[in-house]
Amino acid sequence: MAISFKRGIPDQIETLHPAYFALVMATGIVALALQLQHIAFLPTLLFWLNAVFLVVLVAATGVRILRHTQAFTADLRSYSRGVGFFTIVAALGVFGSQLELQMAADGLAVVVWLTTALLWLVMTYGIFAMLTVHRDKPGLDEGLNGGWLVSVVATQSVSILTVLVLPASVPAALQDPLMVVALAFWLGGGVLYLWLTTMIFLRYTFFRMRAEDLTPSYWINMGAAAISTLAGATLVEHAALSPVVTDLLPFVKGLTLCFWAVGSWWIPLLVILGLWRYLLRGVPFSYDPLYWGAVFPLGMYSVCSHHLADILHVSFLMSLSTVFLVFAVAAWIAALAGLVDSRLGSGSR
Repeated sequence: MAISFKRGIPDQIETLHPAYFALVMATGIVALALQLQHIAFLPTLLFWLNAVFLVVLVAATGVRILRHTQAFTADLRSYSRGVGFFTIVAALGVFGSQLELQMAADGLAVVVWLTTALLWLVMTYGIFAMLTVHRDKPGLDEGLNGGWLVSVVATQSVSILTVLVLPASVPAALQDPLMVVALAFWLGGGVLYLWLTTMIFLRYTFFRMRAEDLTPSYWINMGAAAISTLAGATLVEHAALSPVVTDLLPFVKGLTLCFWAVGSWWIPLLVILGLWRYLLRGVPFSYDPLYWGAVFPLGMYSVCSHHLADILHVSFLMSLSTVFLVFAVAAWIAALAGLVDSRLGSGSR
């Protein structure tokens, strides 16, 4: 019952996982969590490191499209890997939030916001339409995993970034309509979360689950609820920009608390299942890009708890936010160490 470790397989352009942009999501949210705790220097360092990660991943994806087109298009049609492309949208949304909240780069944040919204439109209706008309469909136990919930994260990231760019960069006449758009994204993402988690819970309880199937991406079960909490809290914090949102404040606050409660409910179960996977079943810790999809929820839970404490005036949530920041930083360091170790070992393969 001892935990074992194994060197991860080094990444190659041809097999680059579409969900690798979760690296940007994780690094960005940890930076924002550190900033909320008024920690000096580190948030800025992580911002610039994240900018490098984003540029490298965009370049690597471009090379993959040009040189390994068949592998890229196969991922688009894959039920297990195709939804990973939503991490591109979510990563841009998180990086856009960093531009606005950390660097006050309003103009660049607007460019990223527009790009994120356009990519959301293409990804959401392109990927879901492609999978809908697919002839050979897998069963629920083979085709569904926690990574599907990144589509919710992408949707909520658009909602959050829309609200954040409004005060400094959008004319007053457009602020109310765009707040309503952000509200619609939040509600739509929430309903999508309910659809997908219903199927995931069915997958958990009524289909055989092997330890190997329980990948780190299942932490998005919690992460998608956490970012839904943050999106609701962000709407509340900027409600003065829209009479519609102001009128709905009690509803928005209540549903925001509901999302936080659902995310919190997932945490003990995910920990128990992780112990079952790594301790009882002996699956070794081995670097996988999907681990970034487990780091992101920890950071997002810290950030959303902090904002929820602000809008509901519940002080104990601040302490919870600090605790999960520690978990998120530790997980980020461990994942980065795994990434570096996998690259250092690539020469001996």
